[in-house]
Amino acid sequence: TYRLLSAGDTTGVFQLESSGMKDLLMRLRPECFDDIIALVALYRPGPMESGMIDDYVARKHGRKVVEYMVPELEPILSETYGVIVYQEQVMKIAADLANYSMAEADDLRKAMGKKIVEIMARHRQRFVEGAVANKIAEKKAKKLFDLIEKFGGYGFNKSHSAAYALIAYQTAFLKAHFPVEIMASLLTSEMHSTDGVVKFIAECRHHDIPILPPDINKSDIEFTVDGSSIRFGLVAVKNVGESAIESIIATRTDQPFESLFDFCERVDLKKVNKRVIESLIKCGAYDGTGAKRSQMTAALESALEYGQRVQKERTDPQMGLFDLGDKQPSINAPALPDIGEWDGKQFLTFEKEALGFYLSGHPLTRYEEVMDKFTNANAISIKELNDGGVVRIGGLVRSTKNIKTKKGDLMAFVTIEDMHGSVEVIVFSRVFSDVRDLLVEDHPVLVQGQVQKDEKSVKILADTIIPIAKAEETWAASVHFNLEISRTDRERLENLHDILKRHSGLCPAFLHLRSPDNTESIIALPDGFKLKAGGPLTREVNGFLGYQAVETRCSAVTLSATPNGVNGRRKFQN
Repeated sequence: TYRLLSAGDTTGVFQLESSGMKDLLMRLRPECFDDIIALVALYRPGPMESGMIDDYVARKHGRKVVEYMVPELEPILSETYGVIVYQEQVMKIAADLANYSMAEADDLRKAMGKKIVEIMARHRQRFVEGAVANKIAEKKAKKLFDLIEKFGGYGFNKSHSAAYALIAYQTAFLKAHFPVEIMASLLTSEMHSTDGVVKFIAECRHHDIPILPPDINKSDIEFTVDGSSIRFGLVAVKNVGESAIESIIATRTDQPFESLFDFCERVDLKKVNKRVIESLIKCGAYDGTGAKRSQMTAALESALEYGQRVQKERTDPQMGLFDLGDKQPSINAPALPDIGEWDGKQFLTFEKEALGFYLSGHPLTRYEEVMDKFTNANAISIKELNDGGVVRIGGLVRSTKNIKTKKGDLMAFVTIEDMHGSVEVIVFSRVFSDVRDLLVEDHPVLVQGQVQKDEKSVKILADTIIPIAKAEETWAASVHFNLEISRTDRERLENLHDILKRHSGLCPAFLHLRSPDNTESIIALPDGFKLKAGGPLTREVNGFLGYQAVETRCSAVTLSATPNGVNGRRKFQN
């Protein structure tokens, strides 16, 4: 559990999910329960701004000596390495060093937290007098009060922090030892929130936990554990209500559904209507029957008609051609049409329509490496960036709304969707005119801009929008060729020289000559060999050499904030 916490692997762990908390966990490397209590108390604006966190971490790891102003402080502050972290410590210092009663100490705690100047002035005199009475020098007593006034104002209630820390530890323990079970529970807790489900499915993929598609014969209402995998819950499928699911589960108790026609023959079609079945087909819930989704969609009307006739016949046998004593229908189910499956794009589009996201694949999967290299946020982590920070994010264009400004210029509100969710991008007219051709549905793009953040939402004010395929040639900082000396001779270098000449551009280039003994020599190529990074260069060089030799290093994205919102620009209100 502590290894998981120290690695910052805390998505789904109570109180410890934010990127800032994950960073603190990796710096602090908790080793015991007291460490978790402390980090919950420390991760607040006051301690972060005052330098308390840096001080605490440095002392914990021995990079800074733990010192106490007076020996009497050691038994009170040793658990937090001499740093005042908790309100209870302030009260204990006042009681033990200045003869405060508990009522007086609590009054000091309240005044300190609210920074009430008049009351603090009275307490300063009271504290110094009490400390002097306990044989602490007056000068030192005043310094001590200054210390607790400075850091005690940031103090957190330890009992409150301990309660949070206990649940944090319990959820971390479950994730460390029962990852499949806790992820199934987390998905169930978010099953009515598309963003929540997307977030935890991404976490499952990160931990190689397979998410099995909905299945009319295996899925329950909620997400369930299926061996070492998680089976999708039917209630998370759009347009499928709980009454329909309960009817399906009750009907399949006798025997599994063998086909779409068998399903329509047996379920209550008043509860499980066409819209429900259509969603279940599109998300793959009938795939286990062996039929193609395209076939079942095409046959849905005839399947419903067949099911209604059979059910009517069963309730009134006189409607059939024969007396159905064994309750078998007197009509045969029609055959599925002989058609091929939808193409990949249509397949995924329908799946997203039914689930709200992609499950069996994602159009951005082939761009993951590029997005990892050239972005600094996704639809979830962007919420933790500061207002005015520079962000670079990748995704598919989901929708575009063009409007005219008061000057008559066109601008747009664009929704960008990645594998974690979606974010709104505001494209002002000065940028819009250059990128309008990119803002079409399903087009993969990279957006660079500034974060505009308020209490309810996060948006991006776009400065640059480019196709994902153009990322390397637009933002590459340098190109590196990792050559194996044992497979390199003069002729191959001359051929490489000719290839590079065909891809001239603006990026500096470097040759890395690697020996069998793992030593390496690096040669910076002259300005005449500056290159245009990108797929064509990479494919041609790697294809010629016969191994993966090209490495593109990108320019860094620096997060920054400016006093007036975004680069001094007025914030745009939607």
